[in-house]
Amino acid sequence: MKFINLFVLCLLSAICSEGVAQNPTTESIAKAVTSSVKSEQSHNFDILSKKLDDILWFDNVGDIAYIDKVRLAGPPNPHRKPNGNEFHDSLLDNDFIFYSYIFIPKKVKQDEKYPLVVLVHGGIHSSFSWVFSHFVRELLSQGYIIVAPDYRGSTGYGKNFYNSIDYGGLENDDVLAATNYMIENYSIVDPKRVGLLGWSHGGMITLMNSCNHPEVYACGYAGVPVSDVTYRLEYREPSYTKNFTASYHIGKTPQEDPEEYARRSPVNHAKKLRIPLMITTTENDDDVSYLEVKRMIDSLQHHGKDFEYKIYPPKAGAHLFERIDTKEATDIRYNAYKFLDKYLKPENPFNSPAEMRKAGYRFN
Repeated sequence: MKFINLFVLCLLSAICSEGVAQNPTTESIAKAVTSSVKSEQSHNFDILSKKLDDILWFDNVGDIAYIDKVRLAGPPNPHRKPNGNEFHDSLLDNDFIFYSYIFIPKKVKQDEKYPLVVLVHGGIHSSFSWVFSHFVRELLSQGYIIVAPDYRGSTGYGKNFYNSIDYGGLENDDVLAATNYMIENYSIVDPKRVGLLGWSHGGMITLMNSCNHPEVYACGYAGVPVSDVTYRLEYREPSYTKNFTASYHIGKTPQEDPEEYARRSPVNHAKKLRIPLMITTTENDDDVSYLEVKRMIDSLQHHGKDFEYKIYPPKAGAHLFERIDTKEATDIRYNAYKFLDKYLKPENPFNSPAEMRKAGYRFN
């Protein structure tokens, strides 16, 4: 089937390029089919990439961690459509199945308890991948257990999973479900020492769950977090808005449904914050404007919340300034761990950036 799809794609491309499809109707059909085949091929590639990526985890952190990947259930997908089959249509409200990675330090003891870090990936459509391997090594070396959910909308699980995106909505519940799974099923997890860590979209989910679930989380670290979706769509390129107005997602613009976009924006949940929170950004962020992050900071301050934040001057890496592998970036990331240390109290906290560097990169 994949070869047939590729053949159809090539054939249609040739038709369009050779001028055979001069008829507007024929041309539009050819373009639509070509787009559909390209989309399917892209998802197939993502599935393959994810499978290869999963293998790499054992090479990158298998020397210090027990690694697992589990299937979990989140709230039903509200966009599931009936297809006329009575059996199928009677089960549209079934829970949504998603995946989570688990990393447990090999030095843990069954009769002791350890802090849990919920490591949330970013990207409007992305996934938890080996690029986090240095972060995972850094966390494991300190004695943290890690859960990293591939919440709905993540890549690597096919078109239906991708189209189940619920930005600022049920994805937060998926992350909460992964957290509760760890607390309920691993006696070595200390339920009083659970923290959130994420950047960009992952920072947004960190903000949302920090504000809405203080009974579960002890602290949250949100780097360059998406904070105000309505404002974000005002300064991003028009094509970015299509991620939200797609029929399988929100389906409307902020102008058409301002309340829905407000519900999905952390700035409107700031008044509910009850746990320690750290927010970071940089003035040259080329993805999430520091002015957007400033809106979250201003909202928290307006509501009299006690939290920490830092707006860095322009940094190498821009949006990735804490996540690239330079010394400057890892020195800044060291501050993230010192923040988590205060509230999660890992067994082996880092005493210096050099110690952290050796843990994450094996040498310094």
